[in-house]
Amino acid sequence: NFMFVYSVRASTVRFFAVIILTLAFLVGIVAFGGISGNAVSAMTNTVNFEGRKTNDDRVAFIKEFGVDVKEAPIETVDFTLPENFDRIIAGYNEIQKMQGLDLSKYKNKKVTRYTYLAENYDGYDGDVYVNLILYKNTVIACDISSADPSGFISPLIRYK
Repeated sequence: NFMFVYSVRASTVRFFAVIILTLAFLVGIVAFGGISGNAVSAMTNTVNFEGRKTNDDRVAFIKEFGVDVKEAPIETVDFTLPENFDRIIAGYNEIQKMQGLDLSKYKNKKVTRYTYLAENYDGYDGDVYVNLILYKNTVIACDISSADPSGFISPLIRYK
């Protein structure tokens, strides 16, 4: 008899739940159409992703999109983006590409994810989070999502 024991941290489970929601979101975008490339280009040209060194800088970035969050992140996680993206990370990167961002430029780089609790998200009856992933004080990925497996994940820039 073999016994296999594996432990998973809650933050890991939450991260993969967000990624799974990303894939569901992408399927919806493909099935029902998405925002045009021109609209994304126009939005990302007016957004400054760099110079997000302090918590105040990160909160100000989020507020640019009309989202109020609790001032302190509820979670801060350092991790290294893998060399080879699995389906889940590749799916999450598709959401980033919709915003003019691309995680593939940061493979094997140590990054930090900051998760904030949104305080003013209308139309959803549960906790809503804003995730920012930064590399050297530059936002390289961002989203707004629910932690509920039947919830949602959306590009933060599109929320504006």
